[in-house]
Amino acid sequence: MYSGAAAAAAGPPRRDFISVTLGPEEAVAAGGYNNSKAWRRRSCWRKWKQLSRLQRSVILFLFAFLAVCGVISYTNMGEAWKSLTDKSLDDQGTEQEIPGLKLANPAVLPAPQKADANRGDYPELPAQKPPKLPHVRRGPSNLQIKAPRRDTRLTTQHNTIRAAQEPVQADKEEQTEKSIISWRGAVIEPDQSTEPPSSKIKEPEKPSSVEAEDQKEPVPLSARQRAVIAAFRHAWRGYRHFAWGHDELKPLSKSYSEWFGLGLTLIDALDTMWILGLKEEFEEARKWVANDLVFDKNVDVNLFESTIRILGGLLSTYHLSGDSLFLEKAKDIGNRLMPAFKTPSKIPYSDVNIGRGTAHPPRWTSDSTVAEVTSIQLEFRELSRLTGDDKFQKAVDEVMKHVHTLSGKNDGLVPMFINTNSGQFTHLGVYTLGARADSYYEYLLKQWIQGGKKENELLEDYMRAIEGVKKHLLQKSEPKRLTFVGELAHGHFSAKMDHLVCFLPGTLALGVHNGLAADHMELAEALIETCYQMYAQVETGLSPEIVHFNLHAQKGHKDVEVKPADRHNLLRPETVESLFYMYRFTGDKKYQDWGWEILQNFNKYTRVPTGGYTSINNVQNPSNPEPRDKMESFFLGETLKYMFLLFSDDTDLINLDKYVFNTEAHPLPIWVPA
Repeated sequence: MYSGAAAAAAGPPRRDFISVTLGPEEAVAAGGYNNSKAWRRRSCWRKWKQLSRLQRSVILFLFAFLAVCGVISYTNMGEAWKSLTDKSLDDQGTEQEIPGLKLANPAVLPAPQKADANRGDYPELPAQKPPKLPHVRRGPSNLQIKAPRRDTRLTTQHNTIRAAQEPVQADKEEQTEKSIISWRGAVIEPDQSTEPPSSKIKEPEKPSSVEAEDQKEPVPLSARQRAVIAAFRHAWRGYRHFAWGHDELKPLSKSYSEWFGLGLTLIDALDTMWILGLKEEFEEARKWVANDLVFDKNVDVNLFESTIRILGGLLSTYHLSGDSLFLEKAKDIGNRLMPAFKTPSKIPYSDVNIGRGTAHPPRWTSDSTVAEVTSIQLEFRELSRLTGDDKFQKAVDEVMKHVHTLSGKNDGLVPMFINTNSGQFTHLGVYTLGARADSYYEYLLKQWIQGGKKENELLEDYMRAIEGVKKHLLQKSEPKRLTFVGELAHGHFSAKMDHLVCFLPGTLALGVHNGLAADHMELAEALIETCYQMYAQVETGLSPEIVHFNLHAQKGHKDVEVKPADRHNLLRPETVESLFYMYRFTGDKKYQDWGWEILQNFNKYTRVPTGGYTSINNVQNPSNPEPRDKMESFFLGETLKYMFLLFSDDTDLINLDKYVFNTEAHPLPIWVPA
């Protein structure tokens, strides 16, 4: 043994190496490499242990990172694959239900079946021909609104919408917009019975899940329809900039006027925007309804006007869009209007305070006008059907039944006023189809249609009234022999005709379409010619509010005479409304041409460059029509809507076998039997 000093002095020890070669058997016996899994695991572990701690940490981090990425990728790919698989299965299921049908938009009314009973002896005319496609599987037998869920938005309902390009000559400010394919309405399934709602109804109707419905390819817009869209956008631009949320636009002063303070123009225009395909404008208006439309306010409203414009507009928009927001608002205003019916006679008062829940007649009389109390039925009946609460329908049906039994009529013609205390007609002996009586006749027919053609009293009153018109109010003018509807006052005939009377040709044509007397169409054709001449024979090409007809030929005189107090134009819709019905039922292009002339003259004499359209005071002065600085809500709610429909060749765009228009042009569904 060496000591440490000796070892240091001797230097490092010498190492000797011996080389030994082993054969395979000896190597195995010695525990060497044999290509087994256990040996490989020991070899890998030995190499892993030879790595530094830093190297091992880096490798472990990389493995962990790759594992996390793999999990995320697997999750995303799995969801995408599941979506594709579900879509494929859904498509296969749809093809099985409707072979060969490519379903686009589920919001369309199904074709109704005709009610066979109680039609009377009137000849049956062919109905509009909806697309003949196989029906898909139905839901429950009760009349259902096939609507999206509560939070559905327009972006998922209408994938065929494109922005409209306005004609340059109509509005240079909208040059970059694209063409639109118009939207469709909500799916409504027929009830097993068309009986009016009764007290047995316990559960309100609820929108059901969306089902695919019978469809056909949408019809592209015509140039004239695009011109209507341009006009609407121009009018809406003025309202949006200067009167947003208020009742009516004053386009010249760039301000607004209030009537009820409930955004009348906006609500009146909701379904027009839907029908025209104006998605962005509709969505913005919807937000106002959701956030700012409040009925709990101390304000008097007119029962008739608020029913046809607000209640009717909300119900129509609910049906077209399926958005339950509008139904909830409709229920709110409907309930707030009910105090009007708390009168001794059940004939409603004209005015209601919707905040206080009180009602009263006008300050100067206890009378209501006949047209107002008999032209709220379509809306309240539909509200009962949707809510299951029959109080609304009971109230308005009682009015109709009472009027049906009253004396004071003249061959079906009714006076203009009715007393809310006694329930009797007043101011007897005066008969007109103009202001204060007009829509009574319109709603007789439309209630009969709405209810499935089962309420014979309504039909009887309508038919008797038309015979009364023929007997007492029809005359021909000179020199063109135009057929017109005058007025009768205590046996004296007046050759005065309101523009409001021009609703009648369309109503007559609608009756013929629903199986009534064929000679009503002959009268409709004669009267729509007269209504057109009320425009064509005036210097601006726009009709005055009232005209008088010459009964005797006079040199240098036209058929139409206009008095200074009557020469204003309020942008009214009645003539365009009837032109729409006449074109829809006859296909005669002249009705479209007449409507086009009227639209061009509206653009020429009533369009305000900064936005909006204005009523005018003098239709006889083209150089100075004297603008009144007011755009009525019905210009957007009715006039432009009927214009757009008139210029459409798509009979399923508000199909008249499925919808009936209220007197403010808001379409409501026809109750048809299963």
